[in-house]
Amino acid sequence: MPEIKTGDIIGESDAMAEVYRIIAKVAPADSTVLINGETGTGKGLAARVIHANSRRSQNPFIAINCGAIPENLLESELFGHLRGAFTGATANKTGKFELADGGTLFLDEIGDMSPDLQVKVLRVIEEGEFEPVGGNQTIRVDVRILAATHRDLEARVAAGLFREDLYYRLYVIPLELPPLRRRTEDIPILADHFLNLFNAKCGSNVLGFTPEALALLAAYRWPGNIRELRNLVERLVVLQQEGMVDVDDLPARLHGRPQAPPVPTEIALSDEGISLNSAVTEFEKALILQSLEKAKWVKNKAAKLLHLNRTTLVEKIKRYQLETPEGIPDGASNG
Repeated sequence: MPEIKTGDIIGESDAMAEVYRIIAKVAPADSTVLINGETGTGKGLAARVIHANSRRSQNPFIAINCGAIPENLLESELFGHLRGAFTGATANKTGKFELADGGTLFLDEIGDMSPDLQVKVLRVIEEGEFEPVGGNQTIRVDVRILAATHRDLEARVAAGLFREDLYYRLYVIPLELPPLRRRTEDIPILADHFLNLFNAKCGSNVLGFTPEALALLAAYRWPGNIRELRNLVERLVVLQQEGMVDVDDLPARLHGRPQAPPVPTEIALSDEGISLNSAVTEFEKALILQSLEKAKWVKNKAAKLLHLNRTTLVEKIKRYQLETPEGIPDGASNG
């Protein structure tokens, strides 16, 4: 397999080795690649790596998120427009297809594109030409198309939301990016990378993760994938600033225990009234759970926060069936 420049993609797992293998084969070709994967798996990074290893690498790489731009503006963003083409078009605008001429155009979240616009994109892919909005002069371009989506395009085709002909035109070479839960051996590498990145940005000196903390990171399912891990490490670096990240520094969701609900600061009284007993009960339960979280489930400390006797707090914990989360030492919860 030829060597490839992996750019900002990080990972040594078998799942990522397969991704690198496919990229090494498809990058030198001009074939269209459809990159699939959950949100936060790095589809944009994969597109950049394909471009960087292609014969077009010295030419433009242009990216556009089709799901982030209103439909009435997306056509102009893609194809450009002439002055006066619509209200607010005070000057000519060059579209992304023309800007990417000779290079690569990355259509991110293409599954969110409207059927009408799909027809025009299909024409550019097949014929290499288009007209800007408000114009009749045909513009020819030489552009490689990379597309990405987190949606099931086959299901959208079946539902009539995505054109079948465009789907098959895009589905030349599929590239599936694995979710983070399927590449857990990469989590320590990624966490360390983000730690160094944000230490440098924030001037912090967080040294690393304890083995116990890394075990929790590996056990978590990461619904937001790499983006969620990156955001978590940034939060830890900003708040902690130094030392090692331990289990207690990680948020409740990684411990598999419920987070304390916010304590209401005001309660709206409707025309139908409210059960005072129920409202007081929920308020008390929220306060107790919040104090336990703050005290890391050390009951003596939680009782002091609430200005209660420990025995009174224990009775209320039993009444509300607030079980000690897994991973909390018995000595700590009995403290």
